[in-house]
Amino acid sequence: MADEAPPLAAQRLVERVTEFTEEDLHSLCEATSAAIIDGGGFGWVNPPGIMALETYFRGVLLVPERELFIARLDGLVVGSAHLVRPPRNNEAQGHAAQLMHAYIAPYARGHGLARMLTIAVEDRARELGYHVLNLDVRETQEAAIRLYETLGFERWGVHPDYAFVRGQAVRGFFYSKRLRRPGTRRAQNGA
Repeated sequence: MADEAPPLAAQRLVERVTEFTEEDLHSLCEATSAAIIDGGGFGWVNPPGIMALETYFRGVLLVPERELFIARLDGLVVGSAHLVRPPRNNEAQGHAAQLMHAYIAPYARGHGLARMLTIAVEDRARELGYHVLNLDVRETQEAAIRLYETLGFERWGVHPDYAFVRGQAVRGFFYSKRLRRPGTRRAQNGA
C-alpha cells in the first residue's frame, strides 16, 4: 500500500486593501451576505443585496479614517474588518482607534482567520501609534467574545439594548485593549 500524502493545508492570508479586483469585490460581498445571514459581525440583520454591498465597500476605501482588511482562504476573500481612526477634530480621543465590522463567512471558519484578522488590525493600530484599540460585539457572538478575550481585550461595559434583531433587544459588550503605555508617542490622527 502506498503512503498517502497528507492533506494540503489551506492557504490563509490577511491583508490591508486599497483597491479591489472585481473578483475580490464579488467574493467579499458574498462572504458578507453569508455572515449576515448567519447572524453576525456586520450590523445588517438582512443582506442588503449585492449592489448595496458593492457600493458600501467601494465607499469604505474612500473614507480617510478607515482602513479595510480582508481575509483570504485559498485565495478567496472570506471576511473583513475595519480599522477606524478618530476624526482629526477629536483630539481628546485621538489616542484610540476602533476595530469594527469584523467577520469571517461561516463556510471559512475554523482556520484561524478571525484571530489573524484581529491581530492584523491591532498591529496596524499599534504601527500608527494608537494607545488603545476599542471594539464592541453582540452578546450572541460567543466565538468572537472568546477570541477577543483570549487576545487580551477587556470588557468594560454592557449595553442592554445594544441592537434589535428580529424584534428582540440584544445586549452588547464593549471591549478595549491597551496597545502601548500612556506617555509613549501619541497617535497623530491620520498618521
